[in-house]
Amino acid sequence: MLILQLAIILIASKVAGSLSVRLGQPAVLGKLLVGIVLGPSVLGLVTETETLSALSQIGVILLMFIAGLETDIDEFKRTGKAATYVGFGGIIAPLALGYLAGIILNLSVFESLFLGLLLSATSVSISVQALKEMNQLKTREGTTILGAAVIDDVVVIIALAFLMSFSGGDVNLTMVIFKKVLFFAGAILIGWKVVPWFLERFAKLKVTETVISSALIICFVFAYFAEYTGVAAIIGAYIAGVAISVTGFKHEIFKKVETISYSIFVPVFFTSIGIMAQFNGIAQNLGLIVALSILAILTKLVGAGIGAKLAGFSWRSSAGIGSAMVSRGEVALIIAAIGLESMLLSQDMFAVLIVVILVTTIVTPPMMKLVFKAKD
Repeated sequence: MLILQLAIILIASKVAGSLSVRLGQPAVLGKLLVGIVLGPSVLGLVTETETLSALSQIGVILLMFIAGLETDIDEFKRTGKAATYVGFGGIIAPLALGYLAGIILNLSVFESLFLGLLLSATSVSISVQALKEMNQLKTREGTTILGAAVIDDVVVIIALAFLMSFSGGDVNLTMVIFKKVLFFAGAILIGWKVVPWFLERFAKLKVTETVISSALIICFVFAYFAEYTGVAAIIGAYIAGVAISVTGFKHEIFKKVETISYSIFVPVFFTSIGIMAQFNGIAQNLGLIVALSILAILTKLVGAGIGAKLAGFSWRSSAGIGSAMVSRGEVALIIAAIGLESMLLSQDMFAVLIVVILVTTIVTPPMMKLVFKAKD
C-alpha cells in the first residue's frame, strides 16, 4: 500500500507543481493543494500513516538542510539585527492579538496566552521552497527570513515552557532554557571545529558516496539533538547545512542532497501537509476559522513587516519578508498537539486551529509571489 501511495504522491505533486507554475504561482502551492485532493477530505487515495509521516519529516529536514547549504554566512552575520527585529515583530503582534481573541472567545487567561503563542509560531519550510523557486533565498531578504525563523522558534518554545510551568504543567523551566543554550553552544562549536574534520576523514573511506553519507549523518545528528533539547529538528538541520556551507565539500553535497530530496522526500512533505487536513464538522465553526485565519495572516504580515521596515528594508521588501513569515506549518501543528494534550485547547478549538494553520501555509506562496519577483 505504501509503495502505491508513494507513486500516487510523486506523480500528483509533480503534475500539480507544474500546473501551478503555468498559472503563475510557485510550484509548492500546487503540491500543497494536491495533498488535500489526494487525502481523506476529498478522494481518499492517500491516508496519513506513521511511515508516511516519517518520510515527510525527513523531507522537511532535508529541505532546511539544503537552505543551510545555500546560506551565505557573511550575509547571515550582516542580517543579524534585521532578523532580530523581524523575529520579535512576528511574535509580539500575534501574541498580543491572539491573546485578545482568546479573551473575546471566553477562553481562560492561560488558554488565551496559549492561543497567542501558537499564532506566534513560524515555519519557513514552505517559504524556503518559494524563495528557492524565485531565486531569492540567497538575498538579504531571504537570509533575514531564515534568521528570524530561528529566533522565532527559540523564543516561542521558551515562552511556551514558561506558560506550561505556570499553568500546572510538569515543566522544569531552568532545564528547558539550559538545554537550548547547550544545544546552540554545542552546535556552533561542533559545526566550527568537528564538522570539517569529520567530512575530511569520512570522505577517505574506501566505499562509495562517502561524502554525501557523511553530510546526511551530520544533518540527522544535528536534527536529532535539536529536537531532543526542545528546539525544532529543522533548526538543527539548517545549522548543519550552514556548518557544511563553509567547507570545500559544499557544492558536491548540495548537488547530491538536492537530487535525493526533491526526487522523493520533499514532495512527500509538501503533499502530506494537505493530506493531514480534516474538514469534517468545520461548517459550524466556519466564521471562527475565517476570523482566526485573517488574524493569523495579518498579525505576522504586519508584525514581521514592521520589524523589517525598522531594520531598514523598503516597504516592498518588508511586505515580502512579512508574507514569508505567515506560514505556521509543522511547528504550529506540534504546539497545537501539546495544547490538546495539556488541555489548554479543547477538541473543537484544536480542529479549528488545524484548519487555520493549513490556511496560513497555503496562502504564503502566492502572497510571496505578489511581492518578490523571480530573477532571470
